[in-house]
Amino acid sequence: MSEPNSPGESRCGAPRFFVGCEDDESEVLEDSIRTDMELYEDDEDTDSPPERQIVVGICCMMKKSKSKPMTQILERLCRFEYITVVIFPEDVILNEPVDKWPLCDCLISFHSKGFPLDKAVSYAKLRNPLLINDLNMQYYIQDRWREVYRILQEEGIDLPRYAVLNRDPDKPDECNLVEGEDHVEVNGEIFQKPFVEKPVCAEDHNVYIYYPTSAGGGSQRLFRKIGSRSSVYSPESSVRKTGSYIYEEFMPTDGTDVKVYTVGPDYAHAEARKSPALDGKVERDSEGKEVRYPVMLSAMEKLVARKVCLAFKQTVCGFDLLRANGHSYVCDVNGFSFVKNSMKYYDDCAKILGNIVMRELAPQFQIPWSIPTEAEDIPIVPTTSGTMMELRCVIAVIRHGDRTPKQKMKMEVRNPMFFDLFEKYGGYKTGKLKLKKPKQLQEVLDITRQLLAEIGQQNDCEIEEKKSKLEQLKTVLEMYGHFSGINRKVQLTYLPHGQPKTSSEEEDTRKEGPSLLLVLKWGGELTPAGRVQAEELGRAFRCMYPGGQGDYAGFPGCGLLRLHSTYRHDLKIYASDEGRVQMTAAAFAKGLLALEGELTPILVQMVKSANMNGLLDNDSDSLSSCQHRVKARLHEILQKDRDFTDEDYDRLAPTCSASLVNSMRIVKNPVATCDQVYALIQSLTSQIRKRMEDPKSADLQLYHSETLELMLQRWSKLERDFRMKNGRYDISKIPDIYDCVKYDVIHNASLGLEDTLELFRLSRALADIVIPQEYGINKVEKLDIAYAYCLPLVRKIQLDLQRTHEDESVNKLHPLYSRGVMSPGRHVRTRLYFTSESHVHSLLSIFRYGGLLDEEKDQQWKRAMDYLSAVSELNYMTQIVIMLYEDNNKDLSSEERFHVELHFSPGVKGVEEEENAPTGFGFRPASAEVARSLEDLSRDETDRAVPLSEPITIQRKSPLIRNHKTGSMEVRLTRNAMRLMGLRASYLSSAAGFEGCSMVPSIYPLETLHNSLSLKQVSEFLTGVCENAGDPHTRTTRGKKHTQRRSHVCIYRHHNHT
Repeated sequence: MSEPNSPGESRCGAPRFFVGCEDDESEVLEDSIRTDMELYEDDEDTDSPPERQIVVGICCMMKKSKSKPMTQILERLCRFEYITVVIFPEDVILNEPVDKWPLCDCLISFHSKGFPLDKAVSYAKLRNPLLINDLNMQYYIQDRWREVYRILQEEGIDLPRYAVLNRDPDKPDECNLVEGEDHVEVNGEIFQKPFVEKPVCAEDHNVYIYYPTSAGGGSQRLFRKIGSRSSVYSPESSVRKTGSYIYEEFMPTDGTDVKVYTVGPDYAHAEARKSPALDGKVERDSEGKEVRYPVMLSAMEKLVARKVCLAFKQTVCGFDLLRANGHSYVCDVNGFSFVKNSMKYYDDCAKILGNIVMRELAPQFQIPWSIPTEAEDIPIVPTTSGTMMELRCVIAVIRHGDRTPKQKMKMEVRNPMFFDLFEKYGGYKTGKLKLKKPKQLQEVLDITRQLLAEIGQQNDCEIEEKKSKLEQLKTVLEMYGHFSGINRKVQLTYLPHGQPKTSSEEEDTRKEGPSLLLVLKWGGELTPAGRVQAEELGRAFRCMYPGGQGDYAGFPGCGLLRLHSTYRHDLKIYASDEGRVQMTAAAFAKGLLALEGELTPILVQMVKSANMNGLLDNDSDSLSSCQHRVKARLHEILQKDRDFTDEDYDRLAPTCSASLVNSMRIVKNPVATCDQVYALIQSLTSQIRKRMEDPKSADLQLYHSETLELMLQRWSKLERDFRMKNGRYDISKIPDIYDCVKYDVIHNASLGLEDTLELFRLSRALADIVIPQEYGINKVEKLDIAYAYCLPLVRKIQLDLQRTHEDESVNKLHPLYSRGVMSPGRHVRTRLYFTSESHVHSLLSIFRYGGLLDEEKDQQWKRAMDYLSAVSELNYMTQIVIMLYEDNNKDLSSEERFHVELHFSPGVKGVEEEENAPTGFGFRPASAEVARSLEDLSRDETDRAVPLSEPITIQRKSPLIRNHKTGSMEVRLTRNAMRLMGLRASYLSSAAGFEGCSMVPSIYPLETLHNSLSLKQVSEFLTGVCENAGDPHTRTTRGKKHTQRRSHVCIYRHHNHT
């Protein structure tokens, strides 16, 4: 150790230990620890009289006294000139009476498994030493319920909401437990899943977390670390029936636990680790130690640490902190605990303990000692390291992965049992009711079974519900044999005068009186393929972050993993409340953070539901007036039995979208194409019926456990609904037809059904007209509908970009205590928003038509708009990515300080689409230019200006080409530059640009829409969007300008559409 810097520290060499030596003592201690006899021999050989020493006794189990942290701290403590350490031998502690124990002036003693705390208390009464950690309070620490929580509450320290189930036969009033499907009621206190179940005894580490059925159910079982595991997932969803437990509200901590270690009331060291409940895998370093990283505490958290230390009278004390929803909660107090593997902590701890001992005892022993003047806990202000442009924020809006076809059935119901159910769950308050919980769906199923049974008995009772519909309702609700997961829902709407008119599939005459419209929705579940897509994309997404060294070196995307594991990455994942969206988010998180195991624990801990404020959800059943007008106009145009005319092109494609014009050319005559589609559906259902009659197909299992019967049901329903009784076609069914045939072409191609590819081709052409135009035909309508869908999301993105300095609730690496982290000040925020097709369409419309840039003046933006115009479908896993960089060399007030890039991918590649796929200009992060600060690329090749008229192609020969005239940069990276940025050269593609996400073969790589936007530009644009959302005049004016700008393109396309 370096020269001691406290006045009372020893100038001598070896530390002084009194110990009881054992044969098997660790090698670490051999050089520094001496026996009692050796110490006395030293005293006899010394000419000068021995000085009075303050003896610090260490009384604990040998496993603790000989641990590396204890050894490191005691070695440093002995460097105080007047302090000598005595370690009580374990044999003496266990087998000798306390009056035979060594004498000491100060006692460090603490309980662990097998330690006789009673004897230590007796020794303290007998000898009255200075106690570093109070012994009587250690009894309290072992009792989570009666004492720990009581003391924390008395101190005003925030705790998770909890209740205690005390199975003491003498106290029956404390043992009231009612267990439901998704909740427990403990002594009148209700806890919805997820909740935590902790044994009241602190020595029992078998803590369980129970998950809701909507997330997959089951439980995570935590235990003391065994090898590389600290928990396992179990399908068991019922709570334990023996023993006493604390039930606690689960705190969403984004998969991170914080452990705080105090050394006196004025010092607290905090470390973060991956939560053991996340995937149960313990991350270990090269020495086999659990990987933890020091993080900074907020002022409020430091006050909590002070309160815990003083309230429990434990100078050296560890406790667990949960950071959730912007608050910090203490969930456990562990008592005596040391930090492992932190030399800085060892120095601090020894110095503070030595100063405490000297301050309390030096005066009574008349030892000369003055209080050190330097601060023991230096406040740290982290600064961004290096001169490179730093990635500060990544925002991504992502559509969910591959799903089963969404299906819907409507029926009018009048039976009193349905009205009773409607009233039971408060349907009359709003006139609408959604039933999604397993208990609710079970009640609907019970009513359906009862009605069908009454029909079967042919009673005289009036049952107005159609038998075929009831049977379908029963079949769907009985699918899978359970209601786990969000895969089915029933909606009931009150109709005071009955249904206004019969639907295309209803032939009953209208009845008087009120009724309920029952809408059953099912399907739309994330498929196994969808999970793989999301996980692989998450894994590939890592490579967009700066590189990193250490344990992850050589692993794809090591930079992001390094940032995240060292708590320099502030990650929040939001998802709408649809099951497929939530599971996509969980699978993506699993790949992004290299997690293992089931998705349920990841979903519960990492994914935040964003349905409370309309951020990512929308009520698709309540369309805006603009959408109704748009759908009516679409229906009118597509009902004309003739080839599209120039007027039709003007009315249907005023934005001159290349993909839309191309689809109209394929369709030619919409009614004739619908006739073909209808005939192909009839052929398909006929083929499925014949296949069902074949005995060989009796047990045929289709993709994702579907049967031929279920496949026939969904196609038969489309056949009935598509062609109405008046002979016209229901255009709103076109997306469903395309959805179904796409699913079967991808997943059920092995059936060998004829003409499915032709049905796919025609329905895709129709869907490419209908789907994007449902979100607005002209630019004004597109913006109007986009605002209705995603204005809350736009506001949230604006807030994400503005908050370049994180708040204190974020887990931030503490630079002073970090080891092996080259840039501890670097901190990146990631916000991921998983949602459905409507939000992705709407957000893209805002960027395209909201006036971000003028494509006549910005060539890069014009190329981006042409590329987006050629994209026909925003498929599963579509991504819109915004990246914010900071250039620390620029003045804080400079517009060039913050730099924004906009990237896009149309998601999963379609069927037989490779040759027709739109081509962009690759992933070109202009911020990559900062690699030049590490390597002088000019020695390889000088910059070259690119003429505006010349189309830019992505090559790999030139290190960097900058377009000086447009202000945009087309980036070329040498392999050296890539290596310096932490990216592996193998992730470059010859055709797809700087490839951040093209490692997934089934998903299109990101394309850069613009790489030289300023933060000011983007912020002003988003502010304008929010302000203009309620101003139709502004949208109309901009719409006219946009139409005029692109009118010359339309003229050319109209004349060539034949």
